[in-house]
Amino acid sequence: MHVLYTFTPVQAMQGSINWQIFRREVDMLDESNLRVLGFVGLKPSLINKMAQGGSMRESTPDEIEITRIYKRFYTALQLRDLCNEMPVHAVARKYDLPRGTIQNLAQTCHGFAAGMIKFCEKMDWGALAAVLDHFSDRLKAGAKSDLLALAEITFIKSRTARIFWDNGYKTVGAIAGADLKELIPILLMAQPKKLRLASDDEEKYHAKLCAKATKIVESANRIWERQMQQEIYEED
Repeated sequence: MHVLYTFTPVQAMQGSINWQIFRREVDMLDESNLRVLGFVGLKPSLINKMAQGGSMRESTPDEIEITRIYKRFYTALQLRDLCNEMPVHAVARKYDLPRGTIQNLAQTCHGFAAGMIKFCEKMDWGALAAVLDHFSDRLKAGAKSDLLALAEITFIKSRTARIFWDNGYKTVGAIAGADLKELIPILLMAQPKKLRLASDDEEKYHAKLCAKATKIVESANRIWERQMQQEIYEED
């Protein structure tokens, strides 16, 4: 949570806090994330008070800064859900926000993170840069750590990556060596139901899936070859 909080620039915080939602999310935080909550200066008691109809004054610079911290953490919770493979529309519904707001948030924070990573690299803070880079990749892919390699493949992002993983394709190499016919059923599972039902011409639809599977395998092969070359280079 602390990394995601760091990723959240002030300008990315749009709208007001739904304090009932905020309280619910805080109540579900584990001990580690509760420590982060305290570290950045937030108080669960105040969140509970606000959820019960309290008010937060913003008449002085200090009060405005306190409000900003609460908004920033609330926004970081949305980033956390995106990184944990929750679809954009589901995050929007959960926090009662427009879908476009969540999409803009992800794009803004990913760009902000890239700048932070470059800064860390220039300052020779390699370990911190690596941590930030990892979470930046997760935010971009909308996926947990185990899916990051698969998410590099063309057409495989978040939900699709999880379906491939659950069906035994857990590495880029496995997909690179797959038969196209094996991938079609998996791609069908990854399609929204309404999209499958809307396809009247099964032959054309199947051709599109075959073309998509071909691009996936080609992309996986390019990535796989690059990885192999990198391993050979490191051994030398």
